[in-house]
Amino acid sequence: MKEVRAELSKEFKILELHTFADLHIGDAHCDYKAIHDRIEHVRNTPNAYCVLNGDILNNATKTSVSDMYGELLTPMQQVMQGVSLFAPIKDKILAVTTGNHEYRTYKKEGIDLSYIMAREMGLDDKFSPDGILLWVSFGESSRRRSDGRKMTYSIYMTHGGGGGRKEGAKAIRLADMAFIVDSDIYLHSHTHLPMIMKQASYRANPSTRSCALVDKLFVNTAANLGYGGYGQAMEFKPSSKESPVIYLDGQRREMKATL
Repeated sequence: MKEVRAELSKEFKILELHTFADLHIGDAHCDYKAIHDRIEHVRNTPNAYCVLNGDILNNATKTSVSDMYGELLTPMQQVMQGVSLFAPIKDKILAVTTGNHEYRTYKKEGIDLSYIMAREMGLDDKFSPDGILLWVSFGESSRRRSDGRKMTYSIYMTHGGGGGRKEGAKAIRLADMAFIVDSDIYLHSHTHLPMIMKQASYRANPSTRSCALVDKLFVNTAANLGYGGYGQAMEFKPSSKESPVIYLDGQRREMKATL
């Protein structure tokens, strides 16, 4: 499993974490204004950072279910558009994964468009096609202030896959991430349904031979598409473009997400 570590400022009391996923750049229904507005918010907010969690590009190919002839940009143009959009905040991108739309080209030709985009921005060390366990450290723990210890949160993120149209099936797919790795936060995309939930479990600590009850935050992100095209033709529901934002406390262990 790929692990990525982000050491951020001790001055941050709260960290905003935004997820860019399922943007589908190149699709005729992609909402570029919404993308630009979100990027500008991250750019202009000192304590705001982000991750890219797949399907940044639409990448309709001849053998895919997407409408190749309805694309506004070729796959290569989509890569360069993605780089152009995210380059201004490249220093605020903590991790990058691949989605099933980018995987289309890898499956046929062995070329990962997400990796190309990440490498163009100098983020190849923060990239994994499968998923990432992201460690984020910032602020100053109120319990360890004497030694200047930062607060650290673990975030397991992957684009996700599979079908299932009903909300219950999408919630189960999100919750099942907890079987993969013990993490504070689970971040899933792909299903286009913005969703936030919490569960609790006991976390074992071998060094102290004890356990503690901890909350875990589960977040599923939205898509950035207007209604029409393939989604309408296949009778999918319109999806909200409001994606959850994660807020992490830098002084005590507290995490939440809002829509």
